[in-house]
Amino acid sequence: MRRVALQQWERFWVRMLPKRFLTAFVGWFARRRISRYFIPWFIKAYEIDVTEAELPLYEYKTWVEFFSRRLRVGVRTISESGIISPVDGTASANGAILEGKLIQAKGQLYSVAALLGSDANADSFLGGQYVTLYLSPHDYHRVHMPFAGEITGWTHIPGSLYPVNPAGVRSVAGLFTKNERLVLHIRTQLGSFEMVLVGATIVGSIRTPFGPDYESPFRRSRRGIREGTVHVHLKKGAEVGLFEFGSTVILLFPRDMLLAVKLQEGQCVQMGQTIAEPSGYSPPQRYE
Repeated sequence: MRRVALQQWERFWVRMLPKRFLTAFVGWFARRRISRYFIPWFIKAYEIDVTEAELPLYEYKTWVEFFSRRLRVGVRTISESGIISPVDGTASANGAILEGKLIQAKGQLYSVAALLGSDANADSFLGGQYVTLYLSPHDYHRVHMPFAGEITGWTHIPGSLYPVNPAGVRSVAGLFTKNERLVLHIRTQLGSFEMVLVGATIVGSIRTPFGPDYESPFRRSRRGIREGTVHVHLKKGAEVGLFEFGSTVILLFPRDMLLAVKLQEGQCVQMGQTIAEPSGYSPPQRYE
């Protein structure tokens, strides 16, 4: 009974939170110099290892500068084998893409087509694999290349800004298909795959050097789907972009990229760690 009441309260809180207003306000505040006084509280509250930061604390002039900080050179090792984690985070789900669907949480499925905002490329992922990586406020928030290759384009899909923490994932069916997201199309010698950067409550923006340009949460919400073609060649582990505040990254691998994914649900990973390697693995085709 108590668990049911807690779940109902979670669902109410997640749905009633003034998500876009809160995101806009916190984003505005976090870019003001006065916000730097919140950095020590933030470090203590989320037990952040400041020794990994690129700069000494006094050089971060705003909260958002610290949150989206780079790491010191050498504090992450880029594995030479396989596909690496593009982020520091937690593996919240991974497995085979069966019947065109992915697992969000226990008993909850969502479709590749809905995630990508189109049916156009969804069929190539039937029988493929996926990895979902959650970035908590504790984590480093820059995103890197999982494998050397070329980013050939992006698709920006406007949407809601539900929280993507465990409570949000449990409470909102199809959450990753409802939230704002940026889909990166990546071509490599192993094959082409998609990397989906999912926005969330208090995420002021998902930024990359190649687009789309930053806009306020209110203005972004009024736009339709936007696409851009780019030709950005990057080595494995090279920086792709960043989140301003926490979120989720989803990797979608098509069926012709036969990979052995080396992750368990709830496992913590660091950027540069091998999460999948080429193999002769062939996943099942349907959910039992």
